[in-house]
Amino acid sequence: MIPIPAKMQTQSQIESNITSPAILETTKSATAEPLRILHVISYMGRGGAEMGILKLIRNLDGARFEQRICTTHGFDADFVRHNLPEREPYTAGSAELKLQFPLFRLARIMREYRPHIVHSRNWGALEAVVAAKLAGVPAIIHSEHGYEVDMFAGLPMRRRVFRNVAYTMADAVFAVTRELRDFHARQAWVQPERIAVLYNGVDTQRFARGSNDRITMRMQLGFPQDSFVVGSVGRLVTIKDHQTLLKAAAMLVESGIDVRVLLVGSGPEREKLQSLATAALEGRVHFAGDSDRVPEMLNAMDAFVLPSLGEGMSNTLLEAMASGLPAIATSVGGNPEIIEDGRTGWLFTPGDAKSLAAKLKVLVNNPALLHDISAAARAHAVRSFSLQGMMQNYATLYLDLAARRGIAAARMDTAHVRN
Repeated sequence: MIPIPAKMQTQSQIESNITSPAILETTKSATAEPLRILHVISYMGRGGAEMGILKLIRNLDGARFEQRICTTHGFDADFVRHNLPEREPYTAGSAELKLQFPLFRLARIMREYRPHIVHSRNWGALEAVVAAKLAGVPAIIHSEHGYEVDMFAGLPMRRRVFRNVAYTMADAVFAVTRELRDFHARQAWVQPERIAVLYNGVDTQRFARGSNDRITMRMQLGFPQDSFVVGSVGRLVTIKDHQTLLKAAAMLVESGIDVRVLLVGSGPEREKLQSLATAALEGRVHFAGDSDRVPEMLNAMDAFVLPSLGEGMSNTLLEAMASGLPAIATSVGGNPEIIEDGRTGWLFTPGDAKSLAAKLKVLVNNPALLHDISAAARAHAVRSFSLQGMMQNYATLYLDLAARRGIAAARMDTAHVRN
């Protein structure tokens, strides 16, 4: 396994080296073709890993990087139509079929596209590592981006064995948090040092505080301007545990605080959550569904809550902090690596609605503290989790790995990203 390049910089180091937010530009070698990258994922829809792929496609320099997506279990047609109108993903399998092993279909797609690098993500796309070997792909990367509920008790033996084999076959393996790296190292019987960590990044210009957005969005949502709005952004699924947020909000209402709740996202838990909201928070909860106006929605909030039972590295948590929101999140996954407890937000035990309510009550009763934590959260996101830093790290990874494999396309002076 080829390690992640040692010269890769931390987000803060990259920020300090950038003299302008504008994209760096130099002349590409006249003989170098774009580096072809095939991103392989189980299903292309609205999710953290999927949005990460879109960030790469939108922000890495198209003159240097040609990128395609391949799924093993299909894609959300509406999501793809909206976000990838020019090029539909390759598909090696179907979402309807539970038992499928698309190894040879993946290999056939790779022979057709001829990528220089295959980058697979998570368990649902792990076959791509073997398929890339069969197809003769020069460089292979696998990365881990989060948890599923059934992972908490440990992985089945067959998954552990296959992960070990795939990690060994891949040229580079990384996770998006240290905690996720350590978990998969244990489960796959590999040393943690063999798995690198590349943090996610957020567009800190798009996600920023705006007073006009706050007023306008609250009016559109039907929230009073002086109410305390707490919210969350993410899929309405069991692992996100939005019930704990609603229970905490109900406790605040019972204590006489005018609280409103804004939930952005959709999923199978919506009906259950709506029933809970009707019983305990009648008229105080707005279910926004999936939205392209997340920055404006965040601006309508006073505090952001991430009550998940498990997390990899939450993009919505980064977006909330960049938007200048105090973040209160469960002490799981990568959350403790993002939040500086007591300075940029707070951590609490999963399922502890009473503790969450107490922390929110402190913010309600102390506007000066809320202001200070908000400012610190924004500064921390800008300093440590910028989109520019994330793109620079991925570009360095791809180019250095290609150069190690002698790929002519990678013979470039510097890694480039674009707006």
